[in-house]
Amino acid sequence: MTDRISRQNKAGLLLDRRELMKTAAALGLGYGLLGALGQPALAAGTPKKGGTLRLGMEGGSASDSLDPRSIADSIPVNYSYQIWNGLIEVDNAGNAVGELLESWEYKPGAKEWIFNVRKGVTFHSGKTLDADDIIYSINLHRGETKSAAKTLLSGITEIKKLSPSQIQITLSEGNLNLPYNLTDFHILGVPNGATDFSKPDGTGAYKLETFEPGIRVVTKNSGHYWKQGCGNFDAIELQYIPDSSSRMQALLAGQVDAINRLDPKTVEIITGAPDTAVVRTKATGNRYCFVALCDTDPYSNADLRWALKYGIDRKKIVDTVYQGYATVGNDTTISPMNKYFAKDLPQTPYDPEKAAFHYKKAGSPKLELKVSEGAFSGATDSAVLYQEAMKQAGIDLTVTRVSADGYWSNVWLKEPFCAVYWADRPAIDLQLSQTFLSDASWNDTHWKRPDFDKLVVAARVEEDEAKRHAIYAEAQTMIHDDGGLICFAVSDYLDGYAKNVAGVGPHPRFDMCDQRLGEKAWFA
Repeated sequence: MTDRISRQNKAGLLLDRRELMKTAAALGLGYGLLGALGQPALAAGTPKKGGTLRLGMEGGSASDSLDPRSIADSIPVNYSYQIWNGLIEVDNAGNAVGELLESWEYKPGAKEWIFNVRKGVTFHSGKTLDADDIIYSINLHRGETKSAAKTLLSGITEIKKLSPSQIQITLSEGNLNLPYNLTDFHILGVPNGATDFSKPDGTGAYKLETFEPGIRVVTKNSGHYWKQGCGNFDAIELQYIPDSSSRMQALLAGQVDAINRLDPKTVEIITGAPDTAVVRTKATGNRYCFVALCDTDPYSNADLRWALKYGIDRKKIVDTVYQGYATVGNDTTISPMNKYFAKDLPQTPYDPEKAAFHYKKAGSPKLELKVSEGAFSGATDSAVLYQEAMKQAGIDLTVTRVSADGYWSNVWLKEPFCAVYWADRPAIDLQLSQTFLSDASWNDTHWKRPDFDKLVVAARVEEDEAKRHAIYAEAQTMIHDDGGLICFAVSDYLDGYAKNVAGVGPHPRFDMCDQRLGEKAWFA
């Protein structure tokens, strides 16, 4: 295991932004990270073995499965990383670093890539990882598949085995972001030919023992994890606790050791308790949004979309619902901490008069917003404040609360106006490609602009940083001005831990140590 994978960053450290470099392994960007509130044991000292880690989490439902292609929320990501490894990992500085694919290089033009498969890794079944497994794992998300990673891999024209420990990937067009695409949490290393994922065979630190989606998932230590100093617990019990108050009480009562998605209104209760602490990651968390389908009336009307954007009081939501543990959003999913963030893009203000003007111009249609705490914590309160702000513009917005169970399969991508959150991605290309490309599997606004698609493709091979910045700024401006996404806040990540949980800290991609808490942490 390389030092870059194992190294954890100290609390309070401001990581430098990394420039795009010729070697793909150095592609990346830095993030502003805030350390622990309440001083839990961060990554210091020698990891210890033993104990059962008990997680209480939001971000899943009874429809969760063990098929990597269907992962859609935090809980499935977390238990999947316990069982499997990714092909490439994102480190604490936001860089793409080797995991099952140990290293890589590309030829000029970034159309041909050579990847080296890590040697000495075995599946739980005893099978040795090889190139055929890697090729099969990638191909699960290509061709006839419903995987959300399909778009990320659509540029691949050929994957060829060069040896048992080396593959070649050829792209239709050059893409310097290919290693980042392969960090996607759907793309896990599975054995060649695997079809029955109800009996998962992984290379991760833990084996599946119990799978009760919507209730709990239990894994046991595999006993021979290939990453030194990682996979330290005897077992992990993950409990589904969708209510934020119930999660907090479980942590305070010592019923669980770690929880995610803390309610900002009650963070101080945890920081003030003697045995618990909070890890905070500033402005790289979830993008809290309401999304309208641009191909469905009345949201196909550009004036109506402007009414929706001018009619929301973002700062009031940030201050009231998230208690300042967030940054005001500006209708893209690009974090203010991303080095390609369009800093000169004007912030859309709350302006009832402009909202009323555009709403009347659009024909004053009926509006209904469907929300659920299953979308994200605070979604309902945010929608109610949105409703109140719209009333000041003379706009009647109906807010309908729907069930959290099955929200991602029954509401998101189906209802014309609903709540959604977007987690960060390690590279801006991933953020734009998964959400806004015309053919993206998760284009949840059905916004389709061929000229935007061309910009994203052009940026993938542009090595001149000034030009690359300009391209991404133009792309963000198009989304901001014409898209159906109302991003009102970019949250901080807030995780709660028992103070005896060591090895934890901020991460630029996801909360709970990039959802790899079970791999990285230990009991002090």
